[in-house]
Amino acid sequence: MTQKNTLSHLVAWDTAAQVAAQLVPAGPQKTVQEMTRAVESIRYAALMSVEHVHRITQLEVAHQLTDSQVLVVDRPTWSKANTQAFSTMLNTEPSSRLAQKMKKLTKTQKTLVSYATATEVGAVLAYLSTRVLGQYEPYAARAGYGASGGRLMLVAPNILALEEELHLDPEDFRLWVCLHEQTHRVQFAAAPWLDEYILQLVHRLSSDLGSNTEELFGRVIHTAKTSLGHSTSSQSEANSLALNDSAHKTLSEVTAVMSLLEGHANVVMDSIDASVVPSIKTIRQRFNRRSQTHTFFHKIVQKLFGMERKLQQYKDGQKFVQYIVDAQGMDRFNMMWERPENLPTEQEIHHPQQWIDRMLASTERVIPWAGE
Repeated sequence: MTQKNTLSHLVAWDTAAQVAAQLVPAGPQKTVQEMTRAVESIRYAALMSVEHVHRITQLEVAHQLTDSQVLVVDRPTWSKANTQAFSTMLNTEPSSRLAQKMKKLTKTQKTLVSYATATEVGAVLAYLSTRVLGQYEPYAARAGYGASGGRLMLVAPNILALEEELHLDPEDFRLWVCLHEQTHRVQFAAAPWLDEYILQLVHRLSSDLGSNTEELFGRVIHTAKTSLGHSTSSQSEANSLALNDSAHKTLSEVTAVMSLLEGHANVVMDSIDASVVPSIKTIRQRFNRRSQTHTFFHKIVQKLFGMERKLQQYKDGQKFVQYIVDAQGMDRFNMMWERPENLPTEQEIHHPQQWIDRMLASTERVIPWAGE
């Protein structure tokens, strides 16, 4: 597969990063000394969180994270890192219908499509870069960026802004945030097949959507043709396509795995008590766990694929994990990371006893499900 035949080629990624950097606000105003101390504090919190993640998850790989790295970054750096990741993730062939439309474009039109799409992506990244506290990113390494095992990025301006806004103890809040983000890093280490599994889901979306893939960049192509006076199709045609059954199935799988990852990280974060984070009660009371903080993946994918569907299932991810841990223990829950077949379905996310019945054939007493 050559780069010129991929969806990734339809975005000028360097431009997207530049657009994001131009649009994003700088964040809290700090002196060089203050920011240096904050970065050191966040980095230390990331280091200290590993032992707690190991203790709670019982995953030995928590002490074997040498192939990945921890970075404390600003907002433009986070945005640029994500353009690197998505250039890899979208390095897949477009649908045949979109490919045919691409072939009909002139060189000028292709350039316009590339830069128009980059502007759209850059605007999305600029917004998300002000909301994301942290992110484990495993994909840019495939293109030679970062460590081979991925990189955990902690966005310093956002952490500082939120702890100031909510009047939280900085050291406590930074450790609490790092517990969640380090859990994601450990998840991918415990399941070395997980990054490829998610990547294949993304590639399947571009295939499963079929003609619906036209919505990915179709409206940009339409804009390009219209701007240059070569439009032969209506705007309504580009926007009138619906998800097919296969696409719905793939999106359901994406929803299930992302709900699991977020739910597991939240369970770990909420397992900490005042002996580790003295102001934990205050943090929990004041911190509204905003979905946009942790769902950058879906927000960008939804935007790129023209899907505006809201994924309400995230809220059940934590209930799913907690139910299984309470009913079967963490050791049995950790079967989740052994192979893709052990992952829950979207149906099982909502009804965790079904996962237990499928995976463990449990005859033990069923505890009440809080989600019902």
